[in-house]
Amino acid sequence: MRYGLIAGNGRFPFLVIDGARRANAELSVVAIKEETDPDIEKFADDVLWVGIGQLGKMISHFKKLGVEKAIMAGQVKHVQIFSGALPDLRMVKMLWNLPRRNTDALIGGVAAEMAKEGIELIDSTYFIQDLLAPEGAITRRKPSKDEAANIEYGLHIATELGRLDLGQTVVVRAKACVAIEAMEGTDAVIRRAGELAKGKLTVVKVAKPEQDMRFDVPVVGLPTVENMIAAGATCLSVTAGKTLIFDRDEMVALAEKNGICMVGTADTVLSKH
Repeated sequence: MRYGLIAGNGRFPFLVIDGARRANAELSVVAIKEETDPDIEKFADDVLWVGIGQLGKMISHFKKLGVEKAIMAGQVKHVQIFSGALPDLRMVKMLWNLPRRNTDALIGGVAAEMAKEGIELIDSTYFIQDLLAPEGAITRRKPSKDEAANIEYGLHIATELGRLDLGQTVVVRAKACVAIEAMEGTDAVIRRAGELAKGKLTVVKVAKPEQDMRFDVPVVGLPTVENMIAAGATCLSVTAGKTLIFDRDEMVALAEKNGICMVGTADTVLSKH
């Protein structure tokens, strides 16, 4: 079976390509001109470049190659969709019929259009399950009493944000919400929190309630810790089993060197909020 990959920005698509190669799976890549790292051509055997609004071109390409299952990996900044890019007719029709244009609705609309052509959008972690966050302490240091209280408070706020499909991350200090995520992304939220209340910050990143693992899966990596260091954050909580950790060994080493603890919170804990 040939799989398709819709590649956004960052390292996520590259890790999927590597995972598919380890699984001896054939993979055809559609790269987004406004987002995907050009180096993807050095890693993938088959790459087609499309504009962010060229939904029809992408689907036609996958159909021509006999792709039956596709993976969406890498962020596509929400603002790109409204940046003036010219959508093709298929994208225009899809957007016109959407009841709202938040993340779930937009990507869900793309998935529905693909399904009409016999292409199933599958779990984006399909080839990289080993990169999902474990439950419990990820670093040697566990959260302090104050950090645990911040996590508990942050889970409540972040879960509500996720339920409203507004963002996945909140930054907390002394059980007060310093910053919440919207379209700007986790790293920008951490930097903004550091400008508002530098030091003793806890970063809480959650999967949405009933997270659809086909898209918008939470991701953390080295930049997350680097921004936490700059902001004076001391603790990071992520959803176990539903958050991808990139460069885990390097990330944990940098966190421990700077006194930062990382913990995977069980999904059952989130359901209580």
